[in-house]
Amino acid sequence: MRARWFLVVLGLLLAGCTGDGGTATDGTITLRFQSLAWQDESVAANKALVKEWNTTHPDVKVEYVQGSWDSVHDQLLTSFEGGEAPDIIHDASDDLADFAYGGYLADLRELLPARLKSGIPQRSWETTTFGDGVYGVPFLQEPRVLIANAKWLREAGVRIPTPERPWSWPEFRRITRQLSDGGDGKYGVAWPLKEPVSATLNLSLSAGGQLFHRGADGKVTIRFEAADQTVPRTIHDQANTDHSASPTTLGSGGSDTLPGFFGGRYAMVPLGFSYRQQIAQQAPKDFEWQVLPAPAGADGLTQGVSPQTLSIAEDSRHPREAAEFIDFMLRPENMVRLALGDWMLPTGTEALKSPSLRTEKDGWATGTALAGHLRSAPAQSVRGYPEWKDKVATPAFQEYYSGAIDLAELRRRLVRDGNLVLARYQR
Repeated sequence: MRARWFLVVLGLLLAGCTGDGGTATDGTITLRFQSLAWQDESVAANKALVKEWNTTHPDVKVEYVQGSWDSVHDQLLTSFEGGEAPDIIHDASDDLADFAYGGYLADLRELLPARLKSGIPQRSWETTTFGDGVYGVPFLQEPRVLIANAKWLREAGVRIPTPERPWSWPEFRRITRQLSDGGDGKYGVAWPLKEPVSATLNLSLSAGGQLFHRGADGKVTIRFEAADQTVPRTIHDQANTDHSASPTTLGSGGSDTLPGFFGGRYAMVPLGFSYRQQIAQQAPKDFEWQVLPAPAGADGLTQGVSPQTLSIAEDSRHPREAAEFIDFMLRPENMVRLALGDWMLPTGTEALKSPSLRTEKDGWATGTALAGHLRSAPAQSVRGYPEWKDKVATPAFQEYYSGAIDLAELRRRLVRDGNLVLARYQR
């Protein structure tokens, strides 16, 4: 009896086991999809789409695997080197360069259908293009916006900016002075700059800042020019000269500023668009808040972004089926569902037309109006950027914003020390 039971169990196991690359003995293909969705609405949207795919594609099953933004780079690197990478990889475009150049990701140019290629603007595809290949599908993006205490601004009588008529950077500085009380505990703005580099560089595009310059030989060097200084000088002067920016939030994350914002300490907080979800859920019922566009410079409302992406592992045994799943996930109607789940903007032009993303409630309309101004982040394809950011730029910006060093020292560190780092990756 025991022997017969063992044979039955063994038969069931063998019937379900897979051969090479996730193909079962009955021909069914299983693809592993590692998602980084973390908010309840986003996880639910992703899992629902996986379930819908599995219901309608009995021969190609997708297994949902939960990943984490906190550890994704190291986790993926380990899985790539160990031959255990998921077939479909959720990540961000600014994390792809080393994986793309290292040969870990599949070039998607011949795998993606024409509908998906044409449905996403070229400016978004540039965020996932490295060398001659395309290594991810950009599908969700978020501008940086100003979340404002609407009552405070209304009572102060300041001009309310719109995407059609935003504040300039000098006007923004002037208004934060007007909204402050001279440093007695109420500030016009709270900059959460625990991670100062991407916020500074992406906003600097509005003033024409580039920082990274690629020469005729293809090598990248750093130059900290006048346009690159507009945003850093504004933040520095708000915190150290005008005392219109809270000095205590410079080392904080975005969520850390919300209690003070709700408590009436700060009139505005520059945050990523998706923070609206936390604000909508956590703000006191009588708290009036609104979404304003970030200040504009010589290049208008232009901002750098690093969209969320879907990629395919180079070692996947079933890249065509993986591409078909990505195409399904990113149909316009599905892209809208993912955007609503993450409180972000879709990259797809058809998805952006959805009425659900153009309502005034919770500032959706303001964000959608900014979508056409989003460009590839300056450091998107720069090899060595992660090391430069961690070892050079982050401490340099943090010390400059706190007043510990001046602009000349900031420039010296970013340029001299930064170019030494980049040179090692470009030999």
